Order: sequence, then structure tokens, then C-alpha cells
Amino acid sequence: MSKSSEINMTEKRSAESLWSAADVWIKKPHVVNKRLCGVTVTDYTDVDTAGLKQVLSGLLGTNIEMTDICVFLHADVVDEEHETAGRWCVGVRTIIPKVNKTGDCLFKEVIVKDIVGNAVTFIPFEVNGAGQVTLKSSNVYKIQLQLKPDEWKLCLHVLRPEQWYNDGVAYPKLSWLHSELLPKLSRWALESKASEFKSTLSLIPVEKYSILYQQLKEKYKALVKVWPEVTDPEKFVFEDVAIATYLLVLWGEERAENGTTTKQSFVDLGCGNGLLVHILNNEGHPGKGTDVRKRKIWDMYGAGTHLEENAITPSNGFLFPTTDWLIGNHSDELTPWIPVIAARSSYSCRYFVLPCCFFDFCGKYQRRQCKKSQYKEYIDFITDVSTVCGFHTEEDCLRIPSTKRVCIIGKGRTYSEAEEAMVEERRYDYIREREALFTSSGVSKNVSQCGHDGPHSDNGQDVLTPASDWVNGFQPREKTEAVRNCSALPRDFVDAVVLRVAEALLSLTEKNLESSSCGDAWNTGGSLLISEVVNLLDQSTLQALKKECGGLQTLLKNSHQVFRVKGGRVFIRDWMTHTPAQSSRVTSKRKPPPSGALKTRLCWFHTHHPQGCPLSSEDCAFAHGETDLRPSTKPQR
Repeated sequence: MSKSSEINMTEKRSAESLWSAADVWIKKPHVVNKRLCGVTVTDYTDVDTAGLKQVLSGLLGTNIEMTDICVFLHADVVDEEHETAGRWCVGVRTIIPKVNKTGDCLFKEVIVKDIVGNAVTFIPFEVNGAGQVTLKSSNVYKIQLQLKPDEWKLCLHVLRPEQWYNDGVAYPKLSWLHSELLPKLSRWALESKASEFKSTLSLIPVEKYSILYQQLKEKYKALVKVWPEVTDPEKFVFEDVAIATYLLVLWGEERAENGTTTKQSFVDLGCGNGLLVHILNNEGHPGKGTDVRKRKIWDMYGAGTHLEENAITPSNGFLFPTTDWLIGNHSDELTPWIPVIAARSSYSCRYFVLPCCFFDFCGKYQRRQCKKSQYKEYIDFITDVSTVCGFHTEEDCLRIPSTKRVCIIGKGRTYSEAEEAMVEERRYDYIREREALFTSSGVSKNVSQCGHDGPHSDNGQDVLTPASDWVNGFQPREKTEAVRNCSALPRDFVDAVVLRVAEALLSLTEKNLESSSCGDAWNTGGSLLISEVVNLLDQSTLQALKKECGGLQTLLKNSHQVFRVKGGRVFIRDWMTHTPAQSSRVTSKRKPPPSGALKTRLCWFHTHHPQGCPLSSEDCAFAHGETDLRPSTKPQR
């Protein structure tokens, strides 16, 4: 046996750490090998030494010579220790490439865990369309944890390193196993803590997902080139393709379970750009999307995509009794309501939500457990809502380019249809309890206070009239998207901040100019870190800026006439000099404004700088006084 490489463990852990790390590589190889979509793994069979060869022959075929492999497996093994069943565990994993260029060929590996020897061996083989098995003995390798009193090592052993074959996908380079996989395994062994969430794509067949995703990605990739929104086209297009793929596979499995061919109907609440609806409609599922604000791209989809501009308010007026599935893809304030709406729409209605922003029934979600991450706590909250609503609730991780990729699915019900009234009372009480938590904590709800001050029956329960809201004061998203780039701040507020910062920068160099021989030099000021500028402003100003995207830095960058922001530092802009991009020009003087240009804004330096503007009125692009000012000819927005 050839020992190819080894790595010293920086800390000593139990042998369980090896199995924890090995399971990541066995079950989730795509986290390190990005050319894989995933794997499927069979259940393991526990065998003793005598039964090991028999099991391998059953998996690989009796006509395959396995003497060398058996010797490789038994290296450094004392047979007496392996006579009891359970000392060897044997399973098979099927590797699913992102792109399968070989067609029907399946890439598989027999996985042999040596529990006593702290080793796991991978025996690759291929199965063609006719079911013929080909053993890849050149690529058999073993990962072993060697435990010694003075040091622990993680070792990689290869049966035939000189014959190693690689295709960069199912068979990575041997050097990659040395330099990438072994260090990763060592790190995973030291971390060895369970994830807060389930494995990726745990509820659907990964191979079906992989094939369909590649087909849909190819089918809809042209949208990237014509994307009219300001958002990143690649991220949004391929993320929605991935979500659509997941739903299509999930729904396909559901139809197979129920023995039906009728495609499920859906409503996407808070559908945003509508691409998910477009794909699902295109793939034959009847349904629609609704959002409070129409997007530019909606007009590009065509008549086959059903999108509505409408504000959803949780109430009896917004139920969907004939719809199979409700979807909440980053549905914000509607997220906790979607299980409730689905439960109240019909006994057969199901739902899928992908939470992003954290909302409760009446406003922003408030943390209550510091031991969990905020994201995990919110996922648990939505799961709790689903359980109270009576759903069999499942959780899965999507394969999308986002840190918030955990979806929650409510499929069947945990109660009979005859128990609906009893479960509805439980839902009602739960929502009232959540409202009481908001009231007791003093947290503001939405725009107005959330409550159940509607009509009451004799027993004190709310009577929900056909169009009544389930909570008074629920506030859907604004139809007009809020501008938060500091451009909507009051002019006086912005001017005051600019003046305060500029005066501080100019004061840094005033004394130096006075003491120097160049007393008439124009003061360009010093520089300050953004964090130092923060200390110049009062709390009320900082709170107002905190509500804007980018805060103080955005305001300073917007004030381009006065400031230059670079590398986290703020400078006074010197209009006498060029930026680096302009330094190649022959002239050292800033170009005057083009002939006929209208000066629509006052020059800040002419008005506020102690020495005035360093440029003449003819050379400055801004007005030196009111008489130099001209009205803008740009049309109003």
C-alpha cells in the first residue's frame, strides 16, 4: 500500500471526529468539489471480515478480481478485531455531476468504513446504460486517522497512485486530494459540530434536480442579457431558476405519490420580478403571482405569464380555496401569514416559503433567544407557526447563491378535516399571543397598532366578516419603493452635515498654511477616516443617516462637488488638480465647462470656503453667485 500523504492534527479529538468529517465528504462532496451537484447514498450494511468480500462481490460482480482491494482494505488490520458484525460498514454512493457529459453512465463508489481501524475506503466503479459494471481500481483510496500517544495524523493512502485517472469531476486529480481534500477533512474533524439546518436538497431526488436545473438554466439564460431591472441579472435569474427547479421536482414527486398527472396550481404572494411565476407557468403549472408594485420586466414575459399588481392583506378577502400551493419567495411581511392563509384557504392547500427579512404578524420580528443565530431563531418561528396551523412541516436547504436558503414546506395536515374548527381556534389564540408579546415589549407594530378590535360574538371571539382583516393595522409594502440613498433627505439637513465635515477637514491644515511661506496657497484641508467623521455628528443626525443605505458614506459621496472619498477616508475635492484617470492629459488645469452649459447649482467653495473657489467663474462648472445661476432644462421626474 502506498501512503501518498499525511497531515498532522493540531488538536487531539476522539475518533468520532473522523466520522463526522468523513460524512461531510461522503454526503456533501459538492461543498469542496464545485463540479458536483450532489450524491445519493444507500443505507449501510454491517458485516464482519468473512462477510466483507461477499458483500463487495454482490455490489461489484463476482467476475471482478478483488484480491488487491481486499489486501488494501486489510492493511494494518488484526482480523480478530473485525470478526464481529458491525466492525465493517459498507454502503454505495452515486455521484451526480453538475454536467454529465457521458450520458447514461453512472459514477458510483463503494464506501467501506473500518470502524476499528478508523479508516474509510472509496472503491469507484461505473455502471453503463446496459447495467455493465466497470471497476476503477486505479482510483481506490483510503482516508485514515492514525492515533499515537505523541501525535495524531490524518493520512491518505492510494492503491495505485501511478495509474491514477482524473477527469476533474467524478475523478479529481490526486494532487487535489492531497492539497485540498485532506486539509478540509482535518478542519472538519476539528470543527465536528452539527449544522443548524438540514442537508441541501434533502427532500427531493438530487439527480432529478441536477438534470432539470441544467435544462432550465439553458432555457432561460437569455433573460440575463435583456434584464431591465437594476438588480444583478445573473444572481436573480439563476436563483429563480434554482427555486423553480426545486418546486418542479417536489411537485413531480408529489404527483407520483398521489398517482395523478394533473399539474399543481399555485399563487406566488409577493412575487417581485415575477420570474419564478414565468418559469412555472411556462413549465405547465397554472397559477399567478401578485405583488404590490409592478416591475418593468413583467411586460417582457408575455400573455402566458399571469401577474397582478395588488396589495395582499391577510383577511377573508384574500383566501385561495381552489389553489394547490401558496408560494412565499422572500415575501417579507407576508412570510408568517402564508401558513395561516394556506390553512384557512382549504384543507388541501399546501405552501412553500423561503424566508429572508424577519417579520412577525404585526411588524418586525424581535429576537428572544441569544443562543441561536437570528436566522435560525426566525426559521424556528415560522416552523412553529406552521405546526400550530396544523401542517406536517418540513425544512430543506436550497442550492442558491444566498446565505438565506432554508425553505419551509407545509404539505399534509396533522388533523382530520372534521377537527378544523378546533385547530382554527388554536391558530386564532396563537396570533393573539404574538400580538400580546408585541404590546408588552413596547415594540412598534407597523404603521398603526396591530389588534383584533373587530366585531365580537357572544362568547368573546372575533367574528371575521367576509372582508375583515385578521389583524387591524397590518401594513403591506409601499407601492412606491422607498428611496434610501440619501437623495430624499431634507436639503437643510444635508447642507449642515456637509458644512460641519468640510470645516473640520479645513481646520486640520489652517495652522500649517499660516506658518508656511505659501500663505496664499488654497487650503485643500486634511483627511479623516469615516469613523472619525462619525464622531463629529450628534446622535439625532446619525440616527437619520442610519436609515439610509450606506449612511454617512453615501451622503459624502453624493456631495461630489465638495468631497472625495477613497479608501475609507474623506478629503476636500481639489478642483485645480486631476484625478488619476485624468493625469495623462497634457494640461494641468481643469477643463472649463463646455460652451452653452447651464450652471444649475451654486458653487459650494465660492460660498463657504474661506478663500473662495480656486477657479474663475469661467472655468468653474458651478454658479458663482445667484446671478450666475440658470434654471435646469431637465424634465421633472
